[in-house]
Amino acid sequence: MIAVFGAGAIGCWIGGKLAASGADVTLIGRPRMCDELAHGVTVTDLDGGSARSVPGLATTPDAAASASLVLVTVKSAQTEAAGKALAPALAKGAVVVSFQNGVRNADVLRTAIPARRVLAAMVPFNVTRRDAGGKVIYHRATAGILRVDDDPANAELLAACRAAALPIEPRRDMPAVQWAKLVMNLNNAINALSGIPLATELAQREFRRCLAAAQREALDLLAADHQTVAKLTAIPPRWMPRLLEAPDALFLVLARRIVAIDPHARSSMWDDLEAKRPTEIDYLQGEVVALAERLGTDAPINRALVRLVRAAEAGGARDFTASALRTALGL
Repeated sequence: MIAVFGAGAIGCWIGGKLAASGADVTLIGRPRMCDELAHGVTVTDLDGGSARSVPGLATTPDAAASASLVLVTVKSAQTEAAGKALAPALAKGAVVVSFQNGVRNADVLRTAIPARRVLAAMVPFNVTRRDAGGKVIYHRATAGILRVDDDPANAELLAACRAAALPIEPRRDMPAVQWAKLVMNLNNAINALSGIPLATELAQREFRRCLAAAQREALDLLAADHQTVAKLTAIPPRWMPRLLEAPDALFLVLARRIVAIDPHARSSMWDDLEAKRPTEIDYLQGEVVALAERLGTDAPINRALVRLVRAAEAGGARDFTASALRTALGL
């Protein structure tokens, strides 16, 4: 059995996709999730694909007791609590996989669950939750391939993903992969502060210049720390800021060849602000700021984004124009 601990948008999409292929899946989440999905889970894809399944539903960690594979998809701030909750419930030999943002969650789980094998994994795509006539749909709104530690313990996950036609790639450089995803995810804050869909935001050069500045700052710090950053798209990470700064017409032509984005998609950080939940800003821009501090320097662009998102969490502005955001970032 596969348990998904933290059945939000990502957890429900991956779990629903695996269940639709015949895998025995239990989603573990809040009571509201169980109520919404009592009659099944519908997942859709950017390319028009759709699948429906009826996985098991539960609200407590003991539902993972018979699972041989546990996928953790909680928000980063909840990782330690998730690990402590799962530790006494897991079967001997169970494998735990962290499908989360950030770069430290697998290590946090390893500390909390020392007796189990914990693998790092990465979800490159955005998933949105949609209400459709009383039915909840989880929609994959951007493209990408799952990545996971290249380890013999990943065999069950790889087999389940193959059966579900869900592309996944084992990697021996997961820290580099996770940092690459984090650099890409620096747009989460910018999108959340813009208040507009991802595609609309990225179509505006001035917003892209904000992202380019944040990414360049992060990449410079990672280079100073001798931390490699994996190439996850058609272009190397170092080239991305230059592409982002290109004129709109050129960017839009090139971007279509790199990643597809649903026109209605928004970042998960926008979702968190909309739902009045704490964001993952400390695990995205906050990691860049922390890296700068370890190196004895500063990351003013990313530090400013942390400040603006925290203000938005407290009810501050979430409708910045591109020019206003550039000014707020000192650009």
